[in-house]
Formats: sequence, structure tokens, C-alpha cells
Amino acid sequence: MKVVILCGGFGTRLREQTEFMPKPMVSVGGKPILWHIMKIYYHQGFTEFILPLGYKGEIIKEYFVHYRWMSQDFTLEYTEENRIEFHDERNLENWKIHFVDTGVRTLTGKRVNLIKHLLEEDDCFMLTYGDGVADIDLKELLEYHKKMGCAATITGFRPKQRFGIVGEKGGKVTKFKEKPDMTDWINCGFMVFENRALEYFTDDDVMLEKVTLPDIASDGELAIYTHRGCWHYMDTQRDYERINKIWEEDPQWKIWD
Repeated sequence: MKVVILCGGFGTRLREQTEFMPKPMVSVGGKPILWHIMKIYYHQGFTEFILPLGYKGEIIKEYFVHYRWMSQDFTLEYTEENRIEFHDERNLENWKIHFVDTGVRTLTGKRVNLIKHLLEEDDCFMLTYGDGVADIDLKELLEYHKKMGCAATITGFRPKQRFGIVGEKGGKVTKFKEKPDMTDWINCGFMVFENRALEYFTDDDVMLEKVTLPDIASDGELAIYTHRGCWHYMDTQRDYERINKIWEEDPQWKIWD
């Protein structure tokens, strides 16, 4: 099963990092957050990825073209062939990655439309964003999706409120709750789509979240899988600093060895 990771946005709210690189390449613990996302999938048996590229997509291409020798110890023998011997092949991920330029300003719905030719032969595919990580059980998600029988399934998560809540009556505080969980679910990515859902992805330049998913939902074809573990995203400089601190202290999404 193929995994689509949306990699084309500008990341304007994280300008401190994205002025010179695309958001999926912003570092968490010395590795791009895109690498972390791919490791989450790879550890659970998903090895083939499609990366719809946009803003500074060449940096993502370059990283993976050079990934093997940048990640491994090796011996270079200067002969006619310039032979390279890698020291430990066991540590290499068996990834297959499709890089597709989908335009610098293209919106997410159309980006998926532009990679349809890589998805049409499969029964279903997974899709997520290039800026969020979670300790999600992907096989459980897939089983839930199949059980629901819908065209698509999103993963719902309840993040904590940014601010604490104060209750008041007659000028006196009646309760004080520090950053409680939200009552509503948000879509944190980690989605599954049946092949028949591809008909919702058209040549119209629309947002997946504002048009495509609402259209699927209005047809009664969108399920939600609720994730109660960890989920961390990187949208602002504050998020960047927070997620790097979590990586140092307790990286719950690091489900691989």
C-alpha cells in the first residue's frame, strides 16, 4: 500500500525555518520531520511513499538522493569504478519513494489529483501531512477503515487547549483548569482512502480540508478513527522548539528501535 505525504506547502507561519527549506525538511533531533513520519510508517510495514512536491521540492529530492551515504559508514575505494562498500546494510531502510513535482502554489486537493496515476491500480492508499508525528497504530487504523466501509477515514485527535480555563460566578473563581483537552476532535492526518475516493480529487485547485473531505463527508462516506495517544505538529517556531524538546526528553512517536 502506498503512503502519500503532502510536502508542497510554503510553511509561512514557520518562516524562521522555512525561508531556506520546505517545512517537511525542518529538523527534529537532527533529522527532517519528514524522515520521522516515514519511519513511523516504515516500522509498521509501509515501504512505498509518494511525495507531492512544491515549494523548494528540490531540497527534498537532494536529501534522499544522498541519503544512503549521508546515513551510513562506508569505504570508498578510488578505482576506475570508484567502488563504495557500506559497512552495515542492515540499517538501511527499504524505501521506495516517488517524487512528483505538483507545482509551487498548488493546493492540497489538486496535489493528490496530480498523482492519481500512481494510485489508480491500488485498492486504497494512506495520506498524511508533512508536519505531524504520532504514536499511531496504523494497522489498527486500517482495520477500522475496512470495518466502517467508507470511502475515506480520517484520524481524530483532541489536543489540549492553548490556555487554561477559569470559571467565574459573582466575581469569584469557581474552577480553574490548566489547559484542558478540547471537546471537539480535529483531523491530525493519518488518513486512509479507498480507490473510489479518487473521484473526489479533481483538477479544481482546492484544499483537501475545505472542499474534498467535506464533500466526502456530505455523501456519508467519511469515517473517523479516534487516536488517544500522542500527536505533535510543527506549524510555528514555538511548535518547532517544543517538538525538539519533546524529542530530547520523551519522543513517544519513536516506535522504531
